[in-house]
Amino acid sequence: MSEKILTLNPDRLFPIDPNLRALCRSLFSLVEKAPIVSPHGHTDPAWFATNELFSDPASLLLTPDHYLLRMLHSQGIALEKLGVGSGSAKRASPREAWRLFAENYHLFRGTPSRMWLDHTFVTIFGLTQSLSKTTADWFFDHISTQLQTDAFRPRALLDRFDVRYLSTTEGALDDLRHHQTLRADGWGKRIAPTFRPDDVLDPDKSGFSIRLRQLGEITHEDTVEYSGYLRALRKRRDYFIEHGATATDHGPSTPVTASLSEREIHRLFDKCVKDTATVVERELFRGHMLLQMARMSIDDGMVMQLHAGSVRNHNPDLFNRYGPDKGADIPQAVNFVHALAPLLREFGNHPNLTLILFTLDESTYTRELAPLAGHYPSIKLGPPWWFHDSPDGMLRFRRHVTETAGFYNTCGFNDDTRALLSIPARHDMARRMDCRFLAELVSEGRLSDDEAHELIITLTDELVRNAYKLSHIDHTNRQLRKP
Repeated sequence: MSEKILTLNPDRLFPIDPNLRALCRSLFSLVEKAPIVSPHGHTDPAWFATNELFSDPASLLLTPDHYLLRMLHSQGIALEKLGVGSGSAKRASPREAWRLFAENYHLFRGTPSRMWLDHTFVTIFGLTQSLSKTTADWFFDHISTQLQTDAFRPRALLDRFDVRYLSTTEGALDDLRHHQTLRADGWGKRIAPTFRPDDVLDPDKSGFSIRLRQLGEITHEDTVEYSGYLRALRKRRDYFIEHGATATDHGPSTPVTASLSEREIHRLFDKCVKDTATVVERELFRGHMLLQMARMSIDDGMVMQLHAGSVRNHNPDLFNRYGPDKGADIPQAVNFVHALAPLLREFGNHPNLTLILFTLDESTYTRELAPLAGHYPSIKLGPPWWFHDSPDGMLRFRRHVTETAGFYNTCGFNDDTRALLSIPARHDMARRMDCRFLAELVSEGRLSDDEAHELIITLTDELVRNAYKLSHIDHTNRQLRKP
């Protein structure tokens, strides 16, 4: 039996109703080829600094993608067989890992991962048959051959995708050597870091006191003393800003914030340094430091992102064997109204603070996040994140927040991905779903046709540039078609 033909339906994700579909086509034509602005993600800056060729399909498409790993692990497939390292255990070769992935590709039916990958196979590699057990080697060889050409070097791919801005994410102790290379090569305005200080703000993380000493060494501050600790954090923020950063990112399990007295925070900091703080005290410390990060953002102008609602490394066996980011993080319910109250009492009305909120707890969209963003001038809503970065997740988000927060208290789309080749596919999906939502509003008489055509450009391009303070990036030869 011949293999299935692999094609992309040009009307994918659009409604079946012919009138709605026609309007979606009209809206999508304005932004289909628009430049990509990606202000938050986790691609490896070393790729772009060295600009070396990628070695093989498995290392590029499979092993870095925790969406794929979690699904395959759920079916009992050992990560060693997918080429993921685990100490002395023997790992599969890239070709062996790819064959196993192809044999199980059916597991991704109906998932956004399947849509992203098929988009990649068709639009980037020109493949015309579906991935399966019988086509695995053909896919592997075809992709491997293309990866050995200059057109598939990382910088060339950013040009091909028309990525005008890409932000990576680095910890507070990172020396940013790759971003230094990018600046020297003239790419500093196009690829920039995001400051992620969780490693030196969260006393729950193993080795917290060791990292505080390292922070002191690189900043020449006494970081076992609270005032020196704050000065060191400011220095690291300044260092990131020098390398082009416009945003910070924070990933606590809950969005708890706290405003402690000088006496309280000095006492609590000392206990965290000595690893004698209780669970409640450690959360209180994190909450106080989030408030301090907001204060520093007001001073230095960096946008503050808060990603809350994930229980990290829920599977301790998997974490101990393979480390983080292997698909074992699980959403949990959180409360924003009370958790953010201390921070918002102090800074919620401040004109210099931009706080972008993300959550994995969708139940908060209508009840908490939309009302908060619809009131406080400091708050913007980030797009559907992680488990909800999907067609239905995007529609749920728009339907739950728009009536209360509107469109202009959101900040466009960011792909938040480690998988470089999925970036255009993810933006394509987001644009299509925004077209669908706008078309529905027009069909219901809640939005005019002209407003929808204006809004799709705003949602695709303008909101993200404004929210992340990216007016400095390249605006020339933009492929946005004005209505």
